[in-house]
Amino acid sequence: MPLKEIVRETPQEYTTNDTIMEKPNKYVKPNSEKTRITKILKRIPLEKLMDLKVDYAFKQLFGNEKNKEITVVFLNAILQRTGRERIKDISFSNTEAGGEFDGDKRSRMDLLVTTDADEQINVEIQFTNKYDMVKRSIYYWAGIYRSTMQKGKTYQELRPVIAINIMNFNLFGETTRFHTIYHLYEDEEKFQLTNVIEFHFIEMAKLIKDWKDDKLDPWNDVLARWLLLLGMVDGRNHRAYEDIYRELEEIAMQDEQLKSAIHRWEELSMTHEQYVAYESRLKEVID
Repeated sequence: MPLKEIVRETPQEYTTNDTIMEKPNKYVKPNSEKTRITKILKRIPLEKLMDLKVDYAFKQLFGNEKNKEITVVFLNAILQRTGRERIKDISFSNTEAGGEFDGDKRSRMDLLVTTDADEQINVEIQFTNKYDMVKRSIYYWAGIYRSTMQKGKTYQELRPVIAINIMNFNLFGETTRFHTIYHLYEDEEKFQLTNVIEFHFIEMAKLIKDWKDDKLDPWNDVLARWLLLLGMVDGRNHRAYEDIYRELEEIAMQDEQLKSAIHRWEELSMTHEQYVAYESRLKEVID
């Protein structure tokens, strides 16, 4: 399904108080408007790229063994906000956690990650619709948590499960933040009950609003950088954000993993069989 509208906006300088900082001065934003940079997308226009918020496209890029390093960077950007140890390795799995509809299973990607502390954690990434969002996320979390318990094992061996929900709609009216995180805490003194349960909800519409309101700094905020990559193309609304691409293009001149992700995204979108499968899934999601 071709994209019919390209949104053209002038990139501004962004600031935020909630960032994941990398090594100082690793990324330096060019000061001159005349700075010339090499175009990353040399063979395909923005409107021909797959929407990475469609589960099929996301899985092809981030759920591929050959792109493991990209997936590690993306997940670390999300999980470092909760103080988790950095991920050093990932194995891709298909955990059977049940599901009422076949589409639910296809909208999920299950990972087993190993941290620097050699802790193993199950991570579930889900692209979901608006209906019973929170309950469905808890339902799948519970299925994955139980699935690691095998005969002869003790409860102590159960692994933490982190659920990451990426949504193309707004869910929480109580906050304007695009990334909210949930744990179990004691009601009065607020100490944590356990670290085995963790839910992340990422509302892409709020992310794009923050971008338009000049509240994001992808140069110093790793998570904003990668989420803007997901938000650059909106296949459901036939829209692509050229201003986001221009900003990420400059950052990618210094960020090899981001550059690699953009190149592989382009290659994926140029593969006829893959694009046909993507369009079919996009139509199904819209319907």
